[in-house]
Amino acid sequence: MKLVIIIASDADADRLMRGLVERGYPATKISSTGGFLHRGNATVLSGVEADEVEELLAMVRAECHSRTELVPVQTLPFFSEGALPSEPVEVRAGGAIVFVVNVERFEKT
Repeated sequence: MKLVIIIASDADADRLMRGLVERGYPATKISSTGGFLHRGNATVLSGVEADEVEELLAMVRAECHSRTELVPVQTLPFFSEGALPSEPVEVRAGGAIVFVVNVERFEKT
């Protein structure tokens, strides 16, 4: 048994959750924040058999795409209050981070 932990943007997580549920995968979505842009994320937990991990990862790749966005410089954490460029900065957003963890014990009550 494996625990798949998926951290995805809010925009992608709802589609991913629908796909997981439609295919019968158990999934729990937890709202979270963080990352470079301090935007809303979702952490999705799914316990699956080892031979199901690749199919689940394929679903993540299909639903959670990285993209570029223009962001005002003032919202970025690494710029100081000094002279800031007036033009927005292009940054990478979206996509997903996935951890696959061995499950030593699983109980359902």
